[in-house]
Amino acid sequence: MGLSHTLLVYVLVCVHLGVSQHFLRLRPSPSDHLPVPDLKEDPDPEYDPREQDLVERTLRKKLGSNFDPNFMSITSPMVNISTSDMQGKLPGSMPPEIKNIDLTRTPYGKRVKVGKKARRKFLQWLWTYTHCPVVHIWKDLGVRFWPRYIKEGNCFSERSCSFPEGMSCKPVRSINKIFLRWYCQGFLRQKYCTWIQVQYPIISECKCSC
Repeated sequence: MGLSHTLLVYVLVCVHLGVSQHFLRLRPSPSDHLPVPDLKEDPDPEYDPREQDLVERTLRKKLGSNFDPNFMSITSPMVNISTSDMQGKLPGSMPPEIKNIDLTRTPYGKRVKVGKKARRKFLQWLWTYTHCPVVHIWKDLGVRFWPRYIKEGNCFSERSCSFPEGMSCKPVRSINKIFLRWYCQGFLRQKYCTWIQVQYPIISECKCSC
């Protein structure tokens, strides 16, 4: 199998993303795509939590061990975008689909000599080119979520990740974080409101895909 054909087989492997989200209107809406789209909220401030409903000590106790400071923040974070996964050494080991590519064979069956150093540099470049980092962006969920700020994952999308071009980075795995959601039943003065726990899916891994 020639180099160009081998690369084409590698980059044309499509990964289907199926993420099931069982949420109603008060939660992130069901979707096969991440990150979660913004919720359509009732703008009436009567459905917002009051000052006495936002006591940090009480809410921390209600959320318990689900509070994850790596993905949650009570106050607006100073740093908005994390691109640490996009710089420096790539995480983990080189994927076998790239590591095992035979660079000595041509599409016509002839063999060519490729030095170890040149092979290593080319495979490193190919790995870097097709790598899909998760870019983290802090998002304000609004006063009806606690903690209010979540660090969402997004797939890097500034360029094609395939060689030749045509494919892009897509989510292939997500993790769920537990937040508190202010939920009201009834209308106006007859309504009853309380904090409930909801799951919020966050992209944790992206891959080059169709």
